Amino acid sequence: MVNGAPRAPGRPAGISQRGHRLLIGWLGLLLPLLLCLVAAWRAYPALPAWTVLDSVSAYYYSGAVAIFIGVLASLSLFLGSYRGYEGEEWDKWLGILGGVAAAGVVLFPTSPPPYVEAPPWWRAWMHQAHNASAIVLFLDLFVFAAFVFTQSDAGRWSIRPVEKRTRDVISVVCGVLILVGIAWAAYRTHNDQSIFWQEVISIEGFAISWLIKGGAHEPVRRLYRSLRSGIHGR
Repeated sequence: MVNGAPRAPGRPAGISQRGHRLLIGWLGLLLPLLLCLVAAWRAYPALPAWTVLDSVSAYYYSGAVAIFIGVLASLSLFLGSYRGYEGEEWDKWLGILGGVAAAGVVLFPTSPPPYVEAPPWWRAWMHQAHNASAIVLFLDLFVFAAFVFTQSDAGRWSIRPVEKRTRDVISVVCGVLILVGIAWAAYRTHNDQSIFWQEVISIEGFAISWLIKGGAHEPVRRLYRSLRSGIHGR
């Protein structure tokens, strides 16, 4: 703060302003669908097509392994290189933490499903490392949605533009969805139940928050305004 006034963050550095956020958002949004489609297309004999696996991470052992590794590796790269606003160091370090956690999810696979034999290099401790990496990743994305993306140089929430306040509310709701998905998945894991859809809730919550922050909704908003102006202009 300068002289009691909130300090305005610097302009987003490079691609981080829009494209970076959109890339991260689209990767997350499409991940569950792509996994299901490719796994059905390249189904294993022991796994009937269109069978939903017990977790998103279990698709590492399916015909969609390339999608799982590719998307998580890309997410790791994009998060790790995310810089956010100039002068806002915690944006950068949150991105790096998320990138490392996403890499951990890929490098330390979860336990193989019953119908798949574990690779010769896999060890039981990798399952715990995988879970820890996934929890850190989701919590990191929660902080982005609920706290980083709701910052503003306009000061108090009540004096921010209506459009900004709407985006803030959506980001907070997305953050809540991330936490709900994590907590629900933890409960079901404790009871040896499938957590695929609970993970999807968290993934979609994080994806929507990044897409909104990246302005993915802007074309729809401009179209609405154009149609509204045309109707009132008659």
